[in-house]
Amino acid sequence: MIAEVADAGSLTAAGADRVIDAHGLVLSPGFIDMHAHSDLQLLVNRDHYAKLSQGVTTELLGQDGLSYAPVDDATLAGVREKIAGWNGNPADFDWNWRSVGEYLDRLDAEDSGGRIATNAAYLVPQGTVRAMVMGFDEGDPTPEQQQRMQDVVRAAMEEGAVGMSSGLTYTPGMYATTEELAGLCRVVGELGGFYAPHHRSYCKNALGAYAEMIDLSRHSGCALHLSHATMNFAENKGRAGELLDLIDSALDDGADITLDTYPYLPGATTLSAILPGWASAGGTEATLARLSDPATRARIRETVEIYGSDGCHGVVAEWDTLEISGVQNPALAGYVGRTIKDIAAETGEEAFDVFARILTDERLGTGILQHVGHEENVQTIMKHRTHTGGSDGLLVGAKPHPRAWGTFPRYLGHYSRDLGLLSVEDMVHHLTGRPAARLKLRNRGLIREGFAADVVLFDPETIRDEATFDNPRQAASGIHYVFVNGTAAIDGGRPTGARSGRALRRHRDGLTREAGFNREGMQ
Repeated sequence: MIAEVADAGSLTAAGADRVIDAHGLVLSPGFIDMHAHSDLQLLVNRDHYAKLSQGVTTELLGQDGLSYAPVDDATLAGVREKIAGWNGNPADFDWNWRSVGEYLDRLDAEDSGGRIATNAAYLVPQGTVRAMVMGFDEGDPTPEQQQRMQDVVRAAMEEGAVGMSSGLTYTPGMYATTEELAGLCRVVGELGGFYAPHHRSYCKNALGAYAEMIDLSRHSGCALHLSHATMNFAENKGRAGELLDLIDSALDDGADITLDTYPYLPGATTLSAILPGWASAGGTEATLARLSDPATRARIRETVEIYGSDGCHGVVAEWDTLEISGVQNPALAGYVGRTIKDIAAETGEEAFDVFARILTDERLGTGILQHVGHEENVQTIMKHRTHTGGSDGLLVGAKPHPRAWGTFPRYLGHYSRDLGLLSVEDMVHHLTGRPAARLKLRNRGLIREGFAADVVLFDPETIRDEATFDNPRQAASGIHYVFVNGTAAIDGGRPTGARSGRALRRHRDGLTREAGFNREGMQ
């Protein structure tokens, strides 16, 4: 806990175990990653250097409607395969939870090296809930199934989830109607949480997809946080202002809306996400069967290359924009860092046939980068009054997106210092106080007496993202110290191996905090 905040001249070091000379450094609250995919890696690779090295002390998990709780045995098996390209799928790992409460307990569990490395809050994933109640198939829920999904969401919120996510270009989340989502959002809103959707399209009719989410928030009474809010693909170049006009109009009418972005142009997802939703219904085996059937495969190709796939945001796949970032099958390692178009040119195959072959050989587990962003849109959205930072970082694969290692120093170095887009003070607030308010973290996000000691010391002149697309696993420059709950995780620029993070849970009073925290300490 932060015991005292004072000017250097009046601050006393009497009784201190250690004094750090921070001359020339900026003292900041720890950065809060509002869109993290560390759900599994926090437990598998416990040092979590990718995030600690860029000053992240708190992460929001359970993103894009797909994660590992709540589940039953069958749903867990399906989800593990479905998001292997995001998080890996280790066979020798102990998956000893099923509920959200049990997952949060696992994050808090002590082992020989301590707990988790960062603090973590969790969103109940709508696609996983749907899979548990209805399977991975298309179709509308019966009234009984709708009620069951709402009950599952309610239980997850009561066990500590801070809100709900959706992945509405991913199956099975994309099969949900607006009415189905509204029933779930009403539960989330009643319990003081928020809805964080990856909405139905970031390209074709993107503004309509955003408008659907805003209307859903208004009618359900649930606060809205727009995940990785972007305007991508050629048809949306230069149109970020239209999105912000839509959001500002809703804010002026009293809507509760925030958003996050990552400071890069390409996105990252799985290769299987390019498939049309109907082709992915039923899970991995059903999808692979469709790819192996000549008539169905021809229909998939027609959708992907001629009419446009809902999984690809309503547009046709542009094979030169889809770059392989990670594979499960070692025999395909030579494809990493290359586009589908480039691989096809080398092998003499049609691009679609390369796409289908990789999906089959990989059991849909391939990670990709999708080069479809526009710099002017990134900068315009970054300056918005409700903007927060989110890495959307995938930590697995031979060449993951550099945002997993570079997001927060890139905001502060490239966009704040080098481009002058925002002052360092404003940018820090985007990455700390503002997301803490959305998460209702009343004891984090500020340097204030009585607050948790999540603290970063960085050099404003040298902070810089070093991760690149060619060499993505590179720690940032200029971050000298990172403290998580008062324990040094980065000390003098070097990792300590400390694991002092906590699971942060929504409580009945609507606030989010770790187990055992004294509520009065947040005032």
